[in-house]
Amino acid sequence: MPDLSLILLGAGASTRFESPVKKQWIRIGSDPLWLFLAKTLQNYTHFKQIVITGDESEIEYMKKFAPYCFVKGGKTRQESLNNALKEIESKFVLVTDIARGCIPKEMFERILQAIGKADIITPALKVTDTVVYKNETIDREEVKLIQTPQLSLTKKLKTALKQKEIFTDDSSAIKAAGGSVVYIEGSLDAHKITYVNDLKKITCLKPPSSDVFMGFGFDIHPFEEGKKMHLGGVEINSTFGFKAHSDGDVALHALIDALLGAAGAGDIGEMFPDTDEKYKGIDSKILLKKTVDFIKKVGFCITNIDLTIVAQKPRLGSYKEKMREQISKILEIDPIRANIKATTAEKLGFIGRNEGVCTQAVVSLRYYDWREDYK
Repeated sequence: MPDLSLILLGAGASTRFESPVKKQWIRIGSDPLWLFLAKTLQNYTHFKQIVITGDESEIEYMKKFAPYCFVKGGKTRQESLNNALKEIESKFVLVTDIARGCIPKEMFERILQAIGKADIITPALKVTDTVVYKNETIDREEVKLIQTPQLSLTKKLKTALKQKEIFTDDSSAIKAAGGSVVYIEGSLDAHKITYVNDLKKITCLKPPSSDVFMGFGFDIHPFEEGKKMHLGGVEINSTFGFKAHSDGDVALHALIDALLGAAGAGDIGEMFPDTDEKYKGIDSKILLKKTVDFIKKVGFCITNIDLTIVAQKPRLGSYKEKMREQISKILEIDPIRANIKATTAEKLGFIGRNEGVCTQAVVSLRYYDWREDYK
């Protein structure tokens, strides 16, 4: 068994994919694409280490899925790879882009069989069409379409990537550094996902699970005199607001917690810590929008929400419809799917004594069906 580690590169912004969900996070059954690929390759062979790069805002969430080593990605593929290589101690390293979600076992075995024959083993496809470069027809036998994964001697790859030039794949870097390359037969099935329509060409990906995910949120804040009251995303006519690090919108805070809970992504304190000065006095609508953007890019759709505000004062009946309109707009769901309820505490407890407000929120999510993008 070779002394081999795996690096999966998935820190890109996925801008060309043109979907609400980043391609790294489309669900294959219940697994995001990056986890599906990691599990697939683990079934092929044993790796000494598995290192996965991700966007900084997604790293903590990725850690909740599996006990791999997760590394912050960079602005370029090369920077991300350099960050990941710092963690690698094995003699050989296999590097692939998460966007290449289907790696056939036969192709993987061809790569392993060539281990040690060169500084890097690279799968490639032959070109069957006529090739024109700068208006001149060139010999297509001399043209190759390079794929991943690519298997390198770790030391050679680390050295090659110290060059100032930016390379789009590992074999180009090693070759430019004077290293040797062996090309092996690639596979049409190992198609890279760049655009949404590329998903049509990949047959190994199962559709997302139809599971529904429930989340519950609760928040509570005392009153503070002389502060504006923001509740449910609207300003309330009141002589007092909420004592809080942000604007104290207790309804939106409960809703944020419910959204994060349904996604298994922790809580509001993890995402927006009250020790961070950048959130001091911040409009909670901004926090909710950031949460919604996160929920969507990691593969979810919001089905509906149900919010209950418990307040002895102020009276909220005239504000409920405004809250529904504001919240449904931020969540990008139909208003009928954003239910808002307000009730009193019947003069019981701290709420009944007019000392504060508490809110409960329930949310349901489902996985985004990526097949809808190219129908």
